Amino acid sequence: MITTSTPSLWRGHVLPFALLLGLLAAAALGGDYLLHRLNLVWVGRYLGIPGTLLIIGSLYYSLRKRHWVAAGDPKTLLKAHEFAAWLGSLLVLIHAGIHFNSILPWLATVAMSINVVSGLVGKFLLKTARGHVQGERERFQLRGLSLPEVEQAVFWDAVALGAMAQWRKLHIPIFIAFAVLALGHIVSIFLFWGWA
Repeated sequence: MITTSTPSLWRGHVLPFALLLGLLAAAALGGDYLLHRLNLVWVGRYLGIPGTLLIIGSLYYSLRKRHWVAAGDPKTLLKAHEFAAWLGSLLVLIHAGIHFNSILPWLATVAMSINVVSGLVGKFLLKTARGHVQGERERFQLRGLSLPEVEQAVFWDAVALGAMAQWRKLHIPIFIAFAVLALGHIVSIFLFWGWA
């Protein structure tokens, strides 16, 4: 069996990703619990508004990336996109809470959650995972292993990398599904609460 001194793809990249995702879930559950504990459940009802606005604002990066707008540094906008989408998602998750009042908001919440996961895969895993697998291949080649031995040594990391490389195929369609479901939820709120 071939061993290496560098951390595996799972320990070096997937585990930190899972911890960050767990932090988002824990913060959402903790926020909802705190609102219930302080008898401020009504605040959660309104957190969906700034959360949605942050998510909408985060889309400016996508417009810049596709050259639909010209203003803004792409690297700065990417960081703002990631932060605004994460914080907006947190607020929406606290807004959703553990209340099962209607199917439409929960479908939107599930779609948003899947979109957050796919976005985090793109950010935290894909680029560093590619570098990790290529670095492992080079290290094994320097140790004198044949090409089949190198490929066998990095097989599971390469499989994980291949699965992660599909993230964009999920990210954009799931965002569109989330946007449609969220819009339906917002329209239904305006109709049934009599705001419009």
